[in-house]
Amino acid sequence: MTECYGNFFIHNGELQPAEFFDNSLVYEGESVYEVLRMTRGVPWFLNDHLERLRGSAKARRKVMLVTPDQIRDDIVSLSKAEKKKEVNLKIVFNYNGRSANYLLYYIEPVYPDREQYEKGVKGVFFHAERKDPGTKIINHGLRSEIYHKLILETAYEALLVNREGFITEGSRSNIFFIRDNVLYTAPDKMVLGGITRKHILDICAETGIRVVFEPVKESDIGNFSSVFMTGTSPIVLPFRLIGNLFFDPGDPIIPKLRNLYIKRAGKSMEEFRNRGGK
Repeated sequence: MTECYGNFFIHNGELQPAEFFDNSLVYEGESVYEVLRMTRGVPWFLNDHLERLRGSAKARRKVMLVTPDQIRDDIVSLSKAEKKKEVNLKIVFNYNGRSANYLLYYIEPVYPDREQYEKGVKGVFFHAERKDPGTKIINHGLRSEIYHKLILETAYEALLVNREGFITEGSRSNIFFIRDNVLYTAPDKMVLGGITRKHILDICAETGIRVVFEPVKESDIGNFSSVFMTGTSPIVLPFRLIGNLFFDPGDPIIPKLRNLYIKRAGKSMEEFRNRGGK
């Protein structure tokens, strides 16, 4: 089953029909990647994603396969070829021996609905940790294991627990805990620095919400009243249940952060338009 969602994709700068998409160009060899959100052909926080992509490639001692300007132009080309109201976009640099491939394509989005934002979602624990949490690298084996656990337990997200019993991050999100109007989250060195997380932390600093950078033990999560995740697709989404413990999805901090983040996203889209994007 192809990962490409839609009728077209970009391969090494060329717009091609989706029937020519080859998953092996993503999952064989080593790939660094970014997934970002787009609204009506305009990306959210593109500069942040490109900076992290550059950092991931550098950390793996790989070269950037194309320039940021080329990526911007290709985003415009793809969005003109196929218009989507709301979609996720994946940028991949794949290195496989002497072969290197750059791909840019839509992936099928899974966005929370209104009820999930209001009532929260289910989370499960998964005992694993990223070898290099600061780098966004495709780990097909780990992703497959987590996916099967989520399906088996009808859960939305898996909270990763390291060998010391600390919750580091979600399988595709960052995790925040709330107690007495204070947010707790793992320190930067323990997690992949999510773009949503970065802006949520900036918003907290601007609005006076206190954040404590301490990892929470799996055995201690009952000491917190609310838990939420941040990420490209969920934005800011509360949990109602993790393991066998229930949490309050209605803490007013959660929608406040979500709304302020969406306003920031709007500004980033306007910056893209002003630089010659759509």
